[in-house]
Amino acid sequence: MPKATIDDVAKLAGVSIKTVSRVVNREPNVREQTREKVENAIARLNYRPNKAAQNLASHHSHLFVLIYDDPSAYEIPSAGFIIRMQGGALRACRTANYELLIHPCRYRNKDVTAELQTLIEQVRPDGIVLAAPLSNVPRVVEAIEATGTPLVRVSPGKANGNSLYVATNDREASAEMTRYLASLGHERIAFIKGHPGHKAVGNRFRGYLDGLEQSGLEACDELVAKGDNSIRSGEAAAVELLEKDVPPTAIFAANDDMAAGVLRVTDRLGIKVPEQLSVAGCDDIALAQQIYPALTTINQPLAQMAEAAVLLLIESQRNQQEPESPVIVPSTLMIRGSTGPAN
Repeated sequence: MPKATIDDVAKLAGVSIKTVSRVVNREPNVREQTREKVENAIARLNYRPNKAAQNLASHHSHLFVLIYDDPSAYEIPSAGFIIRMQGGALRACRTANYELLIHPCRYRNKDVTAELQTLIEQVRPDGIVLAAPLSNVPRVVEAIEATGTPLVRVSPGKANGNSLYVATNDREASAEMTRYLASLGHERIAFIKGHPGHKAVGNRFRGYLDGLEQSGLEACDELVAKGDNSIRSGEAAAVELLEKDVPPTAIFAANDDMAAGVLRVTDRLGIKVPEQLSVAGCDDIALAQQIYPALTTINQPLAQMAEAAVLLLIESQRNQQEPESPVIVPSTLMIRGSTGPAN
C-alpha cells in the first residue's frame, strides 16, 4: 500500500494542503471543527509528515542541544550526572516531538566559544540547555547569546547574562544537611570545599556556614579543607582533617566523589564509619549507593532540572511572552548508613 501524502489527507478532509500543514505544525487560528477533520483524516490514512520538510516550512529545526562539560577531561571521569540530565531532557523532548543533540566540550579550552558558535551555525537548533560549570562561564554564555539562540542555563550560580535558568536550592539543602549532622550530636563538623569554578559548590559551603549558625555552632577555619571535586582531593582533605589534634566527628564534602575519598581514607586508617566518624556528600551519584557504608548525601534533581530547562525552551517557542524564570527544583536529603550519632 503506497504511503499517504499530504494531498491525500487534504482530499479526505476536504480542505487545502495549506490547512493540513497548519494543523500538522500546530499553528493557531484553525477552527476546531476543521482541525478535528484533518486529524481524523491523518489517523485514517496513517499519514506521517516529512519531518525535514515540516521543519523547513516552519523555520524551526525541532532540535535542542544539551551542552555540558566533557567528563573524560577529568582524572577519574564521573558521567552519572550527565546520564541523568540526558534522561530528563529527552523525556521533555519526546512530549513535544523535539530531537535532542548532546554536545560535550571542555570549558577550559581557549577555543570553546568558537567551537560552540560553529556548532550553532551548523545545526541551527531551536534552543540550548547549558549545564554547569559552562553555565557559570561568562564568555561561554555571551558567545551563545550573541547567536540569538534561545538559551536556558542549569545551575548558573550568579546570574551570568539575561537568559532563562533552572537551579536547585544548594545553599538551603546544605544548611539542612549541616543541621542534621548537628542534631546527631556532632559539634566538630568539617567541610571539604569543591572546585572554586563551580558556583553551585560555593553555595554549598555558604549553606554549611548557615547550618552551623542555625545550630548554634561556631565556624572554625581549621575544619575547612580545600578539594577540587575529585576522589583524590577528597582523600587529601580527609588526611589533613583527621590528623588534627582534635579531629572532626563528622565530615561533609561538597560532592560525593570527595566524600568517597574520605571513606577510602577511613578504611586505610581503620576508622569506623559511622561509629567513629560520620561522612556526608552531595549529588547522590550512583557511587553513593555502591560504596560501603552507603553514603548519606543530598539528591540533586538533575533529571528534573534538565526536563524543566527543556520545557522552558518549548514554552518560549510556543508563546510570545518569555516564561517565568528562574525555576527552582528542590534537592532532598538521602539518609543512609555513613552517618550516625556522635560519640
